[in-house]
Amino acid sequence: MSEIPARATESEDPSDGARADAAGTATADTGSGGALPGDAMWQSSPPGSIYDYIKVASFSIGPDGLVDQWSLRAEQLLGIPADRAVGTDPIEAFIDPDLRERGQRKMAEILDGREWTGVVPFRTPGTGTERGQRGLAEVYVMPTRTEDGEKAAVCIVVDVRTLRSIETDLAASQAIFGQSPFGFLLIDPDLRVRRANQRFASVFGGTPDDHRGKGVHDYLPRAESERVTATLRRVLETGESITDMHVTGFLPGSEERRHWSVNLYRVHSGSGRPIGIAWLGTDITARRAAAREAAAARRNLALLNEAGARIGNSLDLETTARELLDVVVPGFCDLATVDLYQALLVGEETPPGLADGSAELRRVAFSSAVSDAPFHGTGERVKLGAVHHYPFNSPCADALRTARPRNVPAEDGGLVQSTLAVPMVAHDTVVGLAQFARTKGSEPFGDRDRDLAVELAARAAVCIDNARLYRREHERALILQRSLLPPGDPEASGLDIACRYLPGNAATGRPSEVGGDWFDVIELPGHRTALVVGDVMGRGLRAAVAMGELRTAVRTLAQLDLEPAEVLSQLDEIARGLGAPGGVQQATRAARRPREADLSEVYLATCVYAVYDSVTRRCTFANAGHLPPVLVEPGEPALMLDVPPGMPLGVGGEPFEEVEVELPEGALLALYTDGLVESRDHPLDEGLQAFVGALTDPARPLEDVCDHVLNTLGSHHGEDDIALLMARVQGLPAESVGDWTLPREPRSVGRAREYARAQLLGWDMEPLVDTTELLVSELVTNALRYGEGEIRLRLLLDRTLVCEVWDSGLVQPRRRRARDTDEGGRGLQLVGLLSAAWGSRRTPRGKTVWFELPLPGGDTSLTDPAEALLSLF
Repeated sequence: MSEIPARATESEDPSDGARADAAGTATADTGSGGALPGDAMWQSSPPGSIYDYIKVASFSIGPDGLVDQWSLRAEQLLGIPADRAVGTDPIEAFIDPDLRERGQRKMAEILDGREWTGVVPFRTPGTGTERGQRGLAEVYVMPTRTEDGEKAAVCIVVDVRTLRSIETDLAASQAIFGQSPFGFLLIDPDLRVRRANQRFASVFGGTPDDHRGKGVHDYLPRAESERVTATLRRVLETGESITDMHVTGFLPGSEERRHWSVNLYRVHSGSGRPIGIAWLGTDITARRAAAREAAAARRNLALLNEAGARIGNSLDLETTARELLDVVVPGFCDLATVDLYQALLVGEETPPGLADGSAELRRVAFSSAVSDAPFHGTGERVKLGAVHHYPFNSPCADALRTARPRNVPAEDGGLVQSTLAVPMVAHDTVVGLAQFARTKGSEPFGDRDRDLAVELAARAAVCIDNARLYRREHERALILQRSLLPPGDPEASGLDIACRYLPGNAATGRPSEVGGDWFDVIELPGHRTALVVGDVMGRGLRAAVAMGELRTAVRTLAQLDLEPAEVLSQLDEIARGLGAPGGVQQATRAARRPREADLSEVYLATCVYAVYDSVTRRCTFANAGHLPPVLVEPGEPALMLDVPPGMPLGVGGEPFEEVEVELPEGALLALYTDGLVESRDHPLDEGLQAFVGALTDPARPLEDVCDHVLNTLGSHHGEDDIALLMARVQGLPAESVGDWTLPREPRSVGRAREYARAQLLGWDMEPLVDTTELLVSELVTNALRYGEGEIRLRLLLDRTLVCEVWDSGLVQPRRRRARDTDEGGRGLQLVGLLSAAWGSRRTPRGKTVWFELPLPGGDTSLTDPAEALLSLF
């Protein structure tokens, strides 16, 4: 049995109020010569006393905590004789084991002189049928002292079971007729009010006694009272209870209709005879109003849920506006229009007149459930797609200025009776105006409808603004991407070039994010050409910017004349540094600490880099996770070159391999991105086979070949960007190449000048003879002084004249500024002044120093050698 919490007090006698009465009673009994009989009989106090219902007993506890006195009433109440009780520990004898520890603590406090009052559960330790009986007693413990001055205690025990039962009955009765928050009536068999509670009286006026004897017709209208009276008779006759019977009426002095929910059940006497009907009523007027509000709220919520599911599925402005009208017509209104600011549609941020509502708008959507034509009654008739503006003093212009909804007055004789002009606000910016109209016969717009219209317009406005921002970002990314691609038709020595670039969804007209596809054609020294095609993973402005950085890095590395595999290795480091806050070094350190959290962005890209030499017609390929190049040799079917794919740029940790292929004259080389050969409807393998099959006639003009490939592969799916670079091999003719090997001796300088003069005269390039002789003399002299091994001289004639001097030395020449007193050190300065370009590059067996001169009759004029020499001093 769980213990009921007890209440302890500090040295207060709870029986002080009864001591005088007890003393008086004892005196009276003594005076009459009466004494308590020896048998176990309870004596009753005068009629009406509380002792008629409860029993009281007492016992005392000695200094040792054991019972030392046991009264007869204790024996009767607890059923234990004195010879068994005296000398026992009351805690051990009467308290359950799980409560004894707490009881011992209380006993220690009592023997320490503390008074205590509380309700204690107990059990009797008797034998036989009395064994283990449990009870509940209210105990009063008062400290005392023995003759020797030791501390003891007197305990008074009250059986509270009957008292608790009386309290329960009184509380129940009081709760019904006093504390009940519901109106309660007790109706007699004559259907008259016998008793009413205070709640009922507070509603219908007067006091509870004022309602005795009244009937139902005194409270309800006639028709309603007759219905309720019939129901009362049925309950009285059948005993069937009625639950939640709705009753409608009016309160005294009020015209407001009220609604009650009434429960009826028949009441019986102790003998079971029906004595009346209990009426329990609850006012549900507010509940019914709330139910109507809830129903309307559910309808609005359903409309908002539908709006959330249907609006914003497209990033097209006009489509989003139509989606809004598809939701509201006819569920919310009968007619609706959407006008958007014309300037925002064309990309302006803050069009003139936006603040005062006078800026031009374009009607982008209209919907009607009653007519196909734009409706009258909401101002001037505007056709779909027309550009217009509202008068300054009109409600629509006011709504645009204040960003608050306005009611538009209906025109006399028109179809419309109620119109709301709701501004479309997104991120504190008004982007347009939505008008919702209801025709005659429909319920006019209320406050709840106004709030719903504002919410719907705001949701649509956010989607429209997102679409506008997305369109702007898409256009900017596309401009950025196109600006980073090669302008016009690229030209290369020994190659005929054609290229195509299609941004994602450009053909379908649907807005989409641009990708990171790019291609490039880079001219290298020695009439060599670098062909590059790459694809940055991801979409949008971020991918376009990353593509621009990688393309710039490729062009820079290409000018250093590195091997293709080394170029990709450097690009891999750069790609890893793009997403790291500290650049390449930070990315390298992070790669060495794999356990640390990497919060940087990851940039991955695929790329194929090829270097073509027009003299040897050999092409060296390196691949970083890109699709393989396709080669079509004359008279042979197209095939994919076996170039090791390698890892994508940005992964790191793996070297790249090179493959060198000799390309026959007239061969066709194709580099491309995955958007050309892969889509949702066509897997990659199928697309690659289709691409190879489309290259059946490589002899056609390259522009026609590109168009044929794009049309055959169905490249208008618009799911991804497409980059296509095609090159036809046209090697440098042998007669356009002069190649000589010179011994390592001083006479080789003169021979080199002779070889150069003879070759230029044979090419009919006499205007270049003097300049070429001078520069060849300088380069060969440097090779003799600072180089190693044999010297090789090569002249290449194509769109420009290129002269190359080869040797086995590894030290690259470095241009420096000679002082006025220096006799030498001006050779490379002279080369730089007279040539269009010059430089050096590493070779497998040493280095090559080269210079380039424009051909006579071109746009670039030659520099006079005499003037160049004088400028050095």
